Amino acid sequence: MIQSIRLLTVALWTLHIITQPASAANPYTGRSVWNSETYASQVKAAAAVVSDSTLQAKMIKVASFPTFTWLDKFAKVADLPGYLTAAGNSILQLVIYDLPNRDCHATTSLGEYTYANGGAVLYQQFIDSIVTTIKASPSSTVVAVVEPNSLVNLIVNLSDARCASVATAMKASITYACQALTSAGVYVYLDGSNSAFLGWPANLPPAAALFASFYKATGSSPFMRGIATDVGGYNALTAATPDPVTSGSSNYDESHYINALAPLLASNGWNAGFIVDQGRSGVQNIRTTWTNTCNLKGAGLGIRPTTS
Repeated sequence: MIQSIRLLTVALWTLHIITQPASAANPYTGRSVWNSETYASQVKAAAAVVSDSTLQAKMIKVASFPTFTWLDKFAKVADLPGYLTAAGNSILQLVIYDLPNRDCHATTSLGEYTYANGGAVLYQQFIDSIVTTIKASPSSTVVAVVEPNSLVNLIVNLSDARCASVATAMKASITYACQALTSAGVYVYLDGSNSAFLGWPANLPPAAALFASFYKATGSSPFMRGIATDVGGYNALTAATPDPVTSGSSNYDESHYINALAPLLASNGWNAGFIVDQGRSGVQNIRTTWTNTCNLKGAGLGIRPTTS
């Protein structure tokens, strides 16, 4: 990882699945998406040392695909004014990822804050700094994915005391983030994990209720646009056949998961839109377990960024 660019293998591709009323219109409609020069230069530098000319050409092409910029430390907010200026009239895509105790179960990506050490206040300051910066650039269009791989723990890992003990605080922090970001006109996509964790029948209703509670907490803001799924994951958007590791689940890809989750969100008052990360989903049936999130050799890029 270099500076503020954190890659989901290559990109967090965007694909809208469900449309909404005009008051919550797809932010990608009629707009271009900013492609970070830092990201593009990294890809080109990697391509420059490849001797296979065919592969090199493919790598250089990837440099033209926009990705999301991760704000995963307070210090990185200092780079935000430059991103906003560089993006101009194009969409700036951000991932907000600095929640205290954010990886409470696996503890492999805990981040810089904990609730035990004043993390609630520090996180609010992190969010406030982002919001103040964005408000100073009122003509900018910003899309933000909020806190990947965090809320899922409040559905599937509450038996772990490390998650249960911070559940209320996590909800309060994410509520604060959603309220503050939407007040600044940021299009917010709350992280919704993926089909492997939340696509199971027992997990869908509590997930929908939890996600919708944040929408309601913003006063049903039209800028609370929807849910982001499969961030950093490997699931297909639409699998030709179910991957063997998904055996037993009817929601074996992200489309099935979204189509199962969306009506439950609607019944909780939220007609949510969706974006799906396909940056590592190009090659299927290579995992030994469905929840494997380690870097898989040969995973490959998924479908290119598009909207619907």
